[in-house]
Amino acid sequence: FKAAPLVGIPGTVVDVRSENCIETTTEKVDPKVVSEMMTRGMCTLTGEKKVADAWRRFIVPSDVVGIKVNCSGAPKVCSNPYVVAEIVRNLTAIGVKPDNIWIYERFDNQLESVNYNKYMDQPVNVYAVEVPRGSIRNYDPEVYAEVNFFGEEDTRSFMIRHVARKFTKVINIPNMKDHGAAGVTGCLKNIAYGNFSNVARSHRYEKTNTKTFIGVLANIEPLRSKTVLHVMDGMKGVWHGGPFVLKPEFVFYPKRMMFGTDPVAMDRLLIDIIEDKRKEKGAVSVWDRSKDNLIDRRSDDPLKNRFIREPGHIEYASTLGLGLYDKSKIKVREIAL
Repeated sequence: FKAAPLVGIPGTVVDVRSENCIETTTEKVDPKVVSEMMTRGMCTLTGEKKVADAWRRFIVPSDVVGIKVNCSGAPKVCSNPYVVAEIVRNLTAIGVKPDNIWIYERFDNQLESVNYNKYMDQPVNVYAVEVPRGSIRNYDPEVYAEVNFFGEEDTRSFMIRHVARKFTKVINIPNMKDHGAAGVTGCLKNIAYGNFSNVARSHRYEKTNTKTFIGVLANIEPLRSKTVLHVMDGMKGVWHGGPFVLKPEFVFYPKRMMFGTDPVAMDRLLIDIIEDKRKEKGAVSVWDRSKDNLIDRRSDDPLKNRFIREPGHIEYASTLGLGLYDKSKIKVREIAL
């Protein structure tokens, strides 16, 4: 088997929506609807008629595939296990061995709270990188970004060793969430901060370094080249207090999934999704930079910010060639089920 030469589709996003994918009162997910959303999204993205052929555009049976989930808001809001299970099911259907599939996240307590293998047809590797938390033994000492933000002693952020050396492909599964420092957490932040050590230092103080650091990390090889697909899980999202779930009322239900190879374009659309919800709820804008609205702690007040938000990190990433930011150039294929 050989995958077709699909390096990327700049500026193209497939947005699949279904009112029936999740029941908001019970939060029960319909796996059949998830499967249909995945099939329609992947086939529309690639132009293939069969979903197996769509996946073969990205993955071959010999690949070792890392699935980067987002569990910082787990178990309430995370990369949904039914979404992840459907991706695994498609990978094994085209010949990828379960032993060569790795669902991974940095912190074990967050990852274990989801219990991903419970949802799989057959078990795959579920891998927490920092065990114990703060350990750098599972990071690659030869692949890192070095930057001094505020005179800190540890100025290096190392790439996960499996990403640098073991995985041949990475699939990114972010959520639709706001973020107190970055403005939003989508494709770029999940693939950047989720694959390196020592990243929280970039937003230790009210004026952060997230605007540039996220794009810098996402641009480092071999992470950039290995990340071949982004599937944004928007069945549930967080409109304030992200990446965690500070209060249940900060959870909302976009009931959609987005597919693409362009993380900038997908995150540009995410800004509007989060901003629209914050406006609806009377919260301050993700673009708000007023010091009058700052508070020196993480706050559950939607009128306050812990940091000066930097949603501009998405436009900055576009200057590194990571994707298209200009909405007039982004092609959105909308599908309603």
